[in-house]
Amino acid sequence: MITYRNAVAADARDVMKFWSVAAEDSHRPPDSTEAVLRLIDRDPEALILALDDDQVVGSIIVGWDGWRCHLYRLAVAPTHRREGIGRSLVTLAEERFASYGGTRADAMVLDDNTQAHRTWSTAGYTRQQEWSRWVKPL
Repeated sequence: MITYRNAVAADARDVMKFWSVAAEDSHRPPDSTEAVLRLIDRDPEALILALDDDQVVGSIIVGWDGWRCHLYRLAVAPTHRREGIGRSLVTLAEERFASYGGTRADAMVLDDNTQAHRTWSTAGYTRQQEWSRWVKPL
């Protein structure tokens, strides 16, 4: 049975192992256990996990800056895809945004990640053509 909860510091290494097989990571600076720990320390509700027993099988980062709602790192283990875990994670994130008073959520999705496009489209999200993301590694 799949359960959902906020990540805690003890989950950081397992999250990194999970992301190494379930999340695309070639277009960004590498993630680290330290970065996951900083996220959890700064906002203990930001990282939601899906667990099958004690194994991480899904994740989503719920970013709220007090103004806008942002979603990152939606990932589901290849062994658990097409079971509704991704949709459940998005729903939990949206419920959290609603509790903050958020009115619109955006998701960062790579252009070439077509499997993710289907997931986000099914969840009711659409690509916003008139915007481009500008980035600068720090």
